[in-house]
Amino acid sequence: MRQSWSFLLSSCHINVCLRQCKQMFQKRNTHSSFRELKKFYKNASITTSQGWYEINLDKRKLRTPGGKIFQVPNEALALAVATEWNKQKTHIRQHTMHLTSLCNTAIDNPMHRTRESLMESIIHFLETDTICYRLTEPPQLYELMCNEWDPLLHWAKDRHGIEIEPTTGIATPGVSPQTVETIRRHLMSYSDWALFGYDYAVDAIKSLIIIMALLDREISIDKAVNLARLELEFQIQKWGNVEWHHDLDLYELRTRLSASTLFIHWSNENSSIKEKASLAKQFV
Repeated sequence: MRQSWSFLLSSCHINVCLRQCKQMFQKRNTHSSFRELKKFYKNASITTSQGWYEINLDKRKLRTPGGKIFQVPNEALALAVATEWNKQKTHIRQHTMHLTSLCNTAIDNPMHRTRESLMESIIHFLETDTICYRLTEPPQLYELMCNEWDPLLHWAKDRHGIEIEPTTGIATPGVSPQTVETIRRHLMSYSDWALFGYDYAVDAIKSLIIIMALLDREISIDKAVNLARLELEFQIQKWGNVEWHHDLDLYELRTRLSASTLFIHWSNENSSIKEKASLAKQFV
């Protein structure tokens, strides 16, 4: 059953995950290994320029690490980024600003990735998709994997005509050329900016099928994370939790996935922009 965005991503979901991450960091180590810059502004706000949205830190225009003016194609995305900057206290904790990071990557494109290379990178995950690899031992884990992951494979077949045969050995899952082409056509419906977020999300969760179901509102953020961590959670139940480590990974993954899902959604809608985000704009 498809669910609403309000159910999948409540307005406070990312902030809740970030607070939990912050608490875990503080408990595990009082000395952060991440680079933190001293806050140099009082307020972050948004302005418009030729159909794009910019972020102002007081009267300064925000720029990317590559020196370009920070511009995004959607007002909601711009407001969310401004919120990330306004949430910073005495120091700028860049590792908590996932939307800003995604935007920087899309604007600077440091690896000079094309639309085609982004789609190929996403499709490549089919060969190593988490839900397509099954362990036969112990039997309880194999049964759990089948019960939890098979419904997603059935959904992919019914919804998109995608057929993938899971594997229990070292061989890669069975993926037909028709399935690859179907996914390619599906990805072509996304804007260039959205593809950056799509690639980020798939890389975080290690499953293209889970991300497709999430973006189609078939499953929630929490369900997506639980499916991706199925084997790990099974082992935790059996052997116990490593203090702070597993919880920190869990909250960080939820935060990354929430941010990337919102980024894809906002980058792909064109109801409030004059043009779709395009890699071509970077070279004008």
